[in-house]
Amino acid sequence: MTMTTRTYLDEDMSGPEVVKLVGAEVCILSRRSPDKESENQDAAAIIEVGPQSAVLVVADGMGGARGGASASRIAIEELTRVLTTPSADSRRESILCALDTANQRVIDLGVGAGTTLAMAEVEATSFRPYHIGDAGLVLVGGQGKIKKLTLSHAPVAYAVESGLLDEAEAMHHDDRHLVTNNVGHADMRVEMGTPTSMRARDSLVLATDGLFDNLHIEEIAEIVRRGPIEACVLELMTRCRERQLKGDGDLPSKPDDTTIIVYRRSRTPVAAG
Repeated sequence: MTMTTRTYLDEDMSGPEVVKLVGAEVCILSRRSPDKESENQDAAAIIEVGPQSAVLVVADGMGGARGGASASRIAIEELTRVLTTPSADSRRESILCALDTANQRVIDLGVGAGTTLAMAEVEATSFRPYHIGDAGLVLVGGQGKIKKLTLSHAPVAYAVESGLLDEAEAMHHDDRHLVTNNVGHADMRVEMGTPTSMRARDSLVLATDGLFDNLHIEEIAEIVRRGPIEACVLELMTRCRERQLKGDGDLPSKPDDTTIIVYRRSRTPVAAG
């Protein structure tokens, strides 16, 4: 059986791309920040690793245009290389080894580059989340319930978690862009969650902070809870770009490269392609 592997580097996509896996659909859209013409520093991959298994990943480069793009590309390259090469190691071990290698490669660039990252190891009815920095992941139920949400490795996120800030204040905070963890840091850590079950019609969203800095989590949940997956991703990006181009009073406006992946299990199996 031929496994599907798609990588996305320096993309400025005109519309969403849907990848059909066995029993699921994955939709991705990656756009360059609307306030620049330089390269998109985000990178992403959809890696099918078994009959009903896939690894989904988004990476958000940091540290200047060329350095940031290199860092996110390295992370995607290492994960793709390891996950598409036969190994006696468990998938979890392979992922962690790939991230260790990517971390050292980014450090060795010697330009202060880095990348944040969010990843899901998806099985037939569950997923295991991994994240580094403020790229994020949220699982939304068919009725819009937020079932899982990663906590960004960032001072502002910690303040919200501890009750010192509310989400509205955090969206406008001057230090929201600061992160305490990234690939390319000597003390990089990988936050790995336990397997989380997914029901049919649940939507798993992975995105760089270009999405989460411009749309509230409740908005994201409301958009992805219903309708075709392609329409959901397009609406997320459209609304995000509108905010990035023009803030409106209390609404955030933070131009940035933005990459969105949505994974949704089907009620009946979908042919791979």
